[in-house]
This record gives sequence, structure tokens and C-alpha cells, in this order.
Amino acid sequence: MAEEKKLNETYIQEEGMADLWNVWYSELHNGQSGLTLKIERYIESKQSDFQRIDVIENKDFGKLLVLYGSLMVCDNDNNSYNEMITHIPLFSHPSPEEVLIIGGGDCGALTEVLKHPEVKHCTMCEIDKMVVETAQRHFPQLTKGTDDPRAKIIYQDGKAFIENEEKLYDIIILDLSDPIGPAADLFQKKFHRTIYEHLKEDGILVTQTESPYYNKKTVHSLFKNLREIFPIVKMYICFMPIYPSGLWSFGFCSKKYNPIKNYDEKRYQKLHLNTQYYNNDVHKAAFSLPQFIKKLLE
Repeated sequence: MAEEKKLNETYIQEEGMADLWNVWYSELHNGQSGLTLKIERYIESKQSDFQRIDVIENKDFGKLLVLYGSLMVCDNDNNSYNEMITHIPLFSHPSPEEVLIIGGGDCGALTEVLKHPEVKHCTMCEIDKMVVETAQRHFPQLTKGTDDPRAKIIYQDGKAFIENEEKLYDIIILDLSDPIGPAADLFQKKFHRTIYEHLKEDGILVTQTESPYYNKKTVHSLFKNLREIFPIVKMYICFMPIYPSGLWSFGFCSKKYNPIKNYDEKRYQKLHLNTQYYNNDVHKAAFSLPQFIKKLLE
């Protein structure tokens, strides 16, 4: 973890639940700008085989999950990331029966996917079991899906899993951390080609594609590669207050379906989803991109 991201552990009592005074967490982009939060409680810190895992608490955001020094999820971000990475593809596919999530250790995406009765099975492949266990302890609203009999969690490297998997899926969701460390290979063109081969003939891939403000080079390269693989590739965006710049992007990649033309509004209205961010209007508006992003994607 970068030095500026470390938490001042000298204030922590043995039980790890003490109130902290004037202790701050900062996540910086290239050491120049970022998000700073005052910590009310330092709840838990562990080191798994893959990364450091912290749980902290802030008055505005509630509990926050921090992996390798980067904020992942929190109580009060309106669940926008998890809802947008799941409901967009699920309402764009006419029969989303078989779903695979690679990553997604906080289980928020898994829980959202399983709100759809059409889904028969949802497999989640997560490399770090300790992340799932931490989320289950501290974020029960995100991990409800783990109790659903349609859910199957596999603890394995996503790249190794998909290379040895024979099953084809209707939807594959890449709910990945930043393209560093164990997740770096999952942002490469070779991996995306393998994903394409594991989708049915009308399958959809959705992947998180970083901040289009801070990560311009990465975003441009990602979409260039995806367009060389999939016939339909579109970016959509959402407001994510704990992520760099607050603006986050996703890649919708499909063999057949258009996320606007094939959006099943009737199914959305019938389902009466309990969401905090996603709705009928947001589904359509998310694909309307600012001019600087359009230029970035050219």
C-alpha cells in the first residue's frame, strides 16, 4: 500500500473498535489529487494472501471496505456501481438464465443479479475468500445473495477459471478491482477474447472500465481492444462518490443486443426492483456521454 494511503494505527486499541480522533484516510491519484475522509472508527484490518483488507467508518459514508489501499464499497454510496454493472445487461438480454461474475468479492453484484427471477444460476469466481468473509461480517445488505440457492461461489483466479471452463453463459460480468496486482491480466485483450468464447451466440459482457477522467489512456486502450472483439460495444457511466473523480464507466459488449433498442422496459416495470440508483430513466441516460468522453473513445 502506498505510504499516503496508510492509516495511522497508533490510535488503534487492541480490540480495533476504538473511536479515533483527527485521523484521516486519503486515496490519491498519482499523488496529486483524490478523496480524503475523516475516520470515526478503524474497525478491522487483515492481510490475505493477495492484499490488505481494511474496514473503516466515516460519518458521511458509513462503513467502507478498503482493498490494497483503494475504496471499494460503502454503506452510503447509493449502491450505484453494483446496480449499474448488473441491471443494464440483465434488462438488455431477453433470457438471462446463466450469469457469471468474475471478481465482485463484496457480493453486491451477486445480490443484484439474483433479484431477477429469470436467472437460473449465478456463479461468482472470486480469488480472495477473505474479502467475501469480510463483506459478510460488515456489509450484510450487499451479501444477501450468498444465501440464494441459485448462487455458487468459486474461490479461484478468474483467468485460470475461465480458461478451463466449458460452460457458456448468457451474461458475464467483470467486477474487477483496478488493473494492478492480481487483476492486471483481466484487463488484457487476450482475456477478453477468452470471455467472448465463453458467451452464448447472443451473450453479453459488461466490465468496469475505470474513470474516464483520470484513466484516459487505460480507457481508450480498453475500448479499442473490446471493439476489435465484439460487434456491439458501448460505454455507459454512473456517479460513484467514493471512486476517483466520482465518475465511473462500464463497457457494454454484446454479440447481438443493443442496450437501448433491446432494453426490456416492460420487464423492468413488472419486476418493481428495490434499487437506490438504477431506474428506467437512468438505464437510457447512462449511455449519453459528455463530449470529452466521446473524443476519448474515438
